[in-house]
Amino acid sequence: KLTAEEEKQRNIRWIRALFLVYLLIVIKLIIFKYPMDQLRAIAATWRKDVILEGLDTANFTPFKTIRMYIDYAYMLNSFENLVGNILVFVPFGFLLPYVWKKAGSFWVMLLNAVIFVLGIEVFQLFSAFGAFDVDDIILNCLGAVWGYLFYLIVEAIRRKRNRKQKQKDKQTGTGQRNKIL
Repeated sequence: KLTAEEEKQRNIRWIRALFLVYLLIVIKLIIFKYPMDQLRAIAATWRKDVILEGLDTANFTPFKTIRMYIDYAYMLNSFENLVGNILVFVPFGFLLPYVWKKAGSFWVMLLNAVIFVLGIEVFQLFSAFGAFDVDDIILNCLGAVWGYLFYLIVEAIRRKRNRKQKQKDKQTGTGQRNKIL
């Protein structure tokens, strides 16, 4: 039987493994979304002029794509793109504080989300494995913020439950008896 500390460490290892798998899935979905043959064909075209072409197709104007998706919601797969860009990063904001204690701070979590998302977008900009869009950064980071808010809610519920359990143990003497055993 595991001690409480051993169980906590085991849970942390599982969460870290889950976070790593999540990151790999995000990279696969966003960067390597095309079949391998198509990725090889794209990579075969990498030349300075093709790479610089990414700058021409990139969106550096905040809310331009978001506005387009809202304006043409009836014609495009707007809902899927807007919601998908948000939802794909909810786990990032939720899991990161469990993986790395310092990410329990909102600003640390957000900075890490920005760095990860920006890395993906810059890779897309220069690799032609997608298109750079500043709106993706905004939506992805919004998703991470939602995940972080969910993390805060879960932690508040957990702390409240632990406080109630400690009070109950104190009243019944169970806590002291368990410490002795």
